[in-house]
Amino acid sequence: MRFINMAADNLPLHFWQKTVGPGGDPWALGEERAARETGNFSYRNAWLAEIDGVIAACLLGYAADAEPGPIAPETPPIFVPLLELEALAPGAWYLNVLATYEAFRGKGVGSALLAHAETIAVAGGHDTISLIAEDTHYEALRLYAAKGYRQIARRPVIKGDWDVDASDWILFTKTVGATSFDDVRPH
Repeated sequence: MRFINMAADNLPLHFWQKTVGPGGDPWALGEERAARETGNFSYRNAWLAEIDGVIAACLLGYAADAEPGPIAPETPPIFVPLLELEALAPGAWYLNVLATYEAFRGKGVGSALLAHAETIAVAGGHDTISLIAEDTHYEALRLYAAKGYRQIARRPVIKGDWDVDASDWILFTKTVGATSFDDVRPH
């Protein structure tokens, strides 16, 4: 749960707290959601990376809808820009969370998890990976650019009462796997 919350600057915790109310336990709600057997936000769609037996990072991803539907009117406004961006990469393998504990950054864990995401995407029949990042996650933005991800679109962050420095959500995509005969022919 901590990785999911870290990847989005406390947005999940903020939402879970609003959902459970002042007397509820937001972490318990997040754990309950992640413990589900089905759904995108499930432990079945998460992979952890360890360094020397210590959990260092997390990847969570899943297949995006091939034909995204309209955004439900009851969707909290804070999530609308994210859903709009997700819809711009239909059928991609959506990398929802990539987070590394600070002590393990710069050791190649993020790069290894991105490579693992490509393997998962290709094995699932996807030729594109998409992800959304905040404009203030500078190290992640540099990593994505270095690994061949392209900025596709931006949407303003709707903050409401969520305390965050970010101004924009940025959609990135990357083509993965062989996409044409030329890509698989020896050179």
